[in-house]
Amino acid sequence: MTELETAVHAAEEAGKLLRANFSEPKHVDEALHHDLKLALDKESQELITGIILDQHPEHAIYGEEGLAGDQSSSHQWIVDPIDGTVNYFYGIPHFCISIAKRVAGELVLGVIYDPMVNELWTVEKDGLPHLNGAPVTVSNRDKLEESILFVGCGKDEEALTTGLSRFKKGSLKARKMRMMGSAALGMAYIACGRLDAYIESRISLWDIAAGQLMIESTGGRVDLVPHDNNPDVYSIVATNGKIPIEEIL
Repeated sequence: MTELETAVHAAEEAGKLLRANFSEPKHVDEALHHDLKLALDKESQELITGIILDQHPEHAIYGEEGLAGDQSSSHQWIVDPIDGTVNYFYGIPHFCISIAKRVAGELVLGVIYDPMVNELWTVEKDGLPHLNGAPVTVSNRDKLEESILFVGCGKDEEALTTGLSRFKKGSLKARKMRMMGSAALGMAYIACGRLDAYIESRISLWDIAAGQLMIESTGGRVDLVPHDNNPDVYSIVATNGKIPIEEIL
């Protein structure tokens, strides 16, 4: 089994778990003002971790729900077991599993899987992303007034203020604005031309790693600025590489 096949298998197995439990009562491990942690977040990551480390026991897992494997390894798998947990908890079928791999800090593969509509995005370094086996690319739209933008507002007051300001600016210039609740799916949508840009002032590595490689592999652009207090938390501007996004920043 190749590494990409391993990632696809892990994502699809986690997707089966999440789909089977979508309409069931869910155990909340932690309830925050703007976020939730479910027992299924951990269960999904443990399932993914087991599949990856069974094939590559010498590799490292860096996930939203914790670390596993050999953390000294230069081969690191970056896992978000449910991107869009709040959507999932409330019965909104817009969430995904995101798995990326980097070697010595360089992204080499990415998988994003939406189990509710059975859409699977895959990408490997130096190749085009694929959606359910067919190659995809970013849109050709180069005017804001023709574009659809996805803006995230984060979970703290500063990120919320910045996000709402950008949402207002974008609403005056773009065709439509969206707040969708899954950064990984938003980036997959840019990679296949459904959306044209995604902006957020505070987002974690596991949310965006797979999507970054997908967008950049199509000629799109992803600009990341790490936060001072956490190098794996970023502000992000991801676009098709054509629209003048600076007009709303």
